[in-house]
Amino acid sequence: MQHQTIVVLDFGSQFTQLIARRLRELSVYSEILPYNTPPQEIAKRQPLGIILSGGPKSVREAGAPRCDRAVFELGVPVLGICYGMQLMTDALGGEVAPAPHREFGLATVSIAHAQPLFTSLPTELRVWASHGDFVARAPHGFAVTATSANAPVAAMADDDRRFYALLFHPEVAHTDRGTAILRNFAFDVCGCTGDWTMASFVQEAIATIRAQVGEGRVVCGLSGGVDSTVAALLIHKAIGDRLTCIFVDNGVMRLDEAAQIKARFERLELPLVFTDASVLFLERLQGITDPEQKRKIIGATFIDVFEREATALGEFEFLAQGTLYPDVIESVSVIGPSHVIKSHHNVGGLPERMRFRLVEPLRQLFKDEVRSVGQELGLDEEFVWRQPFPGPGLAVQILGEITASRLNLVRRADAIVAEEVRKAGWYRKLWQSFAVLLPVQSVGVMGDARTYEYTAAIRAVESRDGMTADWAKLPHDLLATISSRIVNEVNGINRVVYDISSKPPSTIEWE
Repeated sequence: MQHQTIVVLDFGSQFTQLIARRLRELSVYSEILPYNTPPQEIAKRQPLGIILSGGPKSVREAGAPRCDRAVFELGVPVLGICYGMQLMTDALGGEVAPAPHREFGLATVSIAHAQPLFTSLPTELRVWASHGDFVARAPHGFAVTATSANAPVAAMADDDRRFYALLFHPEVAHTDRGTAILRNFAFDVCGCTGDWTMASFVQEAIATIRAQVGEGRVVCGLSGGVDSTVAALLIHKAIGDRLTCIFVDNGVMRLDEAAQIKARFERLELPLVFTDASVLFLERLQGITDPEQKRKIIGATFIDVFEREATALGEFEFLAQGTLYPDVIESVSVIGPSHVIKSHHNVGGLPERMRFRLVEPLRQLFKDEVRSVGQELGLDEEFVWRQPFPGPGLAVQILGEITASRLNLVRRADAIVAEEVRKAGWYRKLWQSFAVLLPVQSVGVMGDARTYEYTAAIRAVESRDGMTADWAKLPHDLLATISSRIVNEVNGINRVVYDISSKPPSTIEWE
């Protein structure tokens, strides 16, 4: 089935993914493509509309990213956002100039003309702006539809050609009625009806898997997380016992997690091979303190164990992975190479080495959509909404060397954090919450005796997608309970601190 689609051309904005997410929340399928995608490739998707994202460049710079001008000749509505507005202006004969007063943050726009994007909206909106240039003169055929104190053209429209542009970001939560603006574009301008649902996705994914795999066999590396579990369930529904799942206990999992995962997958009746390689992982991690080395050792060891188990099971033509849409987007850098913040552990090294063909049924989905599919497939809600857990597990929640005794400390502290956060009703509100063991010992006093023990840091963040995150303002009584329990119940920790750093500049994990 061909879904109604809006294509988002990415010019490097940190908010590009948010545009696609907001549209999908409206049940409109959206696909992000690099800004230089040829118009004929865009046309193949039969889009009902195109959105030009924001970006960090100025259209006045040499080498600024530009789409092919033929994008404006495809006969579909186009919405330019921030840089996308400036690009549209420049391409269609208007004038872009340095703004006398740059706008970064909240601004107020006055709607001067109730064009389709602003239907049923108030005449004044608080919006999120992020630009150093502005539109000095709109192209011929455009009417100015909104202004602000620092931007004489805060929005413009050419209703005849169905071209629209905004100098602010409707996709971010800071913009009043931003989702309503995108809804007006998708439904009123483009004619979408909202046919993108998780129920329809499940049926299509099953049919696609059957067509791809045929009579072949699939092996799936299960991490125990939502992504790989949902991928495995979809494949199992499609091909039954021609799927084999392999779960590797790497020894750096949460308290009792390996046993819980084994029981869960047996209950789901997924064909599962369970292998305990914890001793091997800990041997290879012995003496390693560098976080990048830890991640690479865990990734390489996983490949070794997975390869051994898969080979013992016979011939497989396909490898299943829980790849998500953000992974796909990030693998196609549109503006230039990104800095490697940290290595990501997955089975990405397997296909080339083992010559499998990939089955990735979730590569169209964002995380929240995967959770919706999980619920559609009957997974219990507690598991579906489990917080993300890094592939290298507790190894990156221990700063310094990984030892059995240190793992025991952080494992028990982490379990207390999870238990108390759930009890207080905060678990679903947070993106992640966990304990970190620091390589810091300090003096304490317990029972009139001096102690010299480790420090645990508590990390709790709120986020929509993990790309950015704010530290959570947990109630003081909750923090006090967590601290008291850790110090009293985890012999070896005598001090607890709370991490109040946001991402950026920090990352969510400490390593």
